[in-house]
Amino acid sequence: MTELEKYYNKFNEDKRLLSRHGQVEFAVSMKYIHKYLCKISEEQKKAVGDICILDVGAGTGRYSVALAEEGYDVTAVELVKYNLGILKKKGSSVKAYQGNALKLKRFADESFDMTLVFGPLYHLFGEDKVTALSEAKRVTKKGGYILAAYCMNDYSILTYGFKENHIKECLENKTVDSSFHVASGEQHLYDYVRLEDIDALNARAGLTRVQIVAPDGAADYMRPVLNSMDEDTFQLFLAYQMSVCERPELLGASSHTLDILRR
Repeated sequence: MTELEKYYNKFNEDKRLLSRHGQVEFAVSMKYIHKYLCKISEEQKKAVGDICILDVGAGTGRYSVALAEEGYDVTAVELVKYNLGILKKKGSSVKAYQGNALKLKRFADESFDMTLVFGPLYHLFGEDKVTALSEAKRVTKKGGYILAAYCMNDYSILTYGFKENHIKECLENKTVDSSFHVASGEQHLYDYVRLEDIDALNARAGLTRVQIVAPDGAADYMRPVLNSMDEDTFQLFLAYQMSVCERPELLGASSHTLDILRR
């Protein structure tokens, strides 16, 4: 069992996405999933049931099950057996398989209208990120969309580095360089990137960006505040994040970004 599998065997992904900060990430991400599913429908004259979606690194199925319940034809791939078991127990129409983002060989070229790559790029390093994007590109139809999520560098610096007071040791052991860029490697669980790193990955994979957004913005920094809000105030915060998630000055400090790419 890999370290990643051991980690997710103990990590409750559904609980994270159902938390207040997770709800923000999910709601904003779904807004943009729906935006580009509508474009596919309009451009290709397809009904909901005719649009095929692949969810790579589907976890316990928070996105794939919700989309299947809306009537989309959804296939999910998940590396961790524990997560896959939870997904399958939800009893949805999702076709779920164990698999790896680096090798989607069970799927033919240009099989899906939209491919979601929300989890794998958090945990892949170097060339493996390019391979995962290239595989997503291969299985996505021309004119389709790939939505790729990343963990952001400056969120890590601000939280783990300064808030949790690890910045000196990180500089000393060279896991953070003098420009405050995280230098993680395969011995680590997560990889953190800047916008220029994402741009370089897209160039190498031959993918064109349509839009990039910050699905959670400041939400991850504000967990106790969000948890203490009454429901009306929380809904106002959600509306706020919906309104600012495209602003370029907020992208880099978000804990995640969602990169929307055209095949």
